[in-house]
Amino acid sequence: MEPTEPLSLAKALASFDALWSPRVVTTVNDYDVRVAKVSGEHVWHAHDHTDEFFLVLDGELHIALRESAGERTVVLPRGSVFTVPRGTEHKPIAPEGASILVFEPSGTLSVGDRHDEVPDHVDATTGHALG
Repeated sequence: MEPTEPLSLAKALASFDALWSPRVVTTVNDYDVRVAKVSGEHVWHAHDHTDEFFLVLDGELHIALRESAGERTVVLPRGSVFTVPRGTEHKPIAPEGASILVFEPSGTLSVGDRHDEVPDHVDATTGHALG
């Protein structure tokens, strides 16, 4: 279901209101390009077999990381990118809300391969089609 015309990310984001519920805007080879509206905290999770790429479209995203040297948090203002390496436990947090673009292999679950209990406000999905 590839678009035959350019797709406005702003229009894609305006087409839904659900938080932590990514929408697939296109695919590139075997990778999904997903957009999501986020606010508050996601869940600690890890993707054992793939890196996870984040681009902040609007707002600010914090990503807490559990690394061998300990825990740290990276702060991504609008326009910033960050890649969480495969196997790294992480928890995205958007204290004031944000819009993000995520790039990862098609079929990758939004809560990873290992995760804490998934709260009701987080959609455990491989991405939804745009409305």
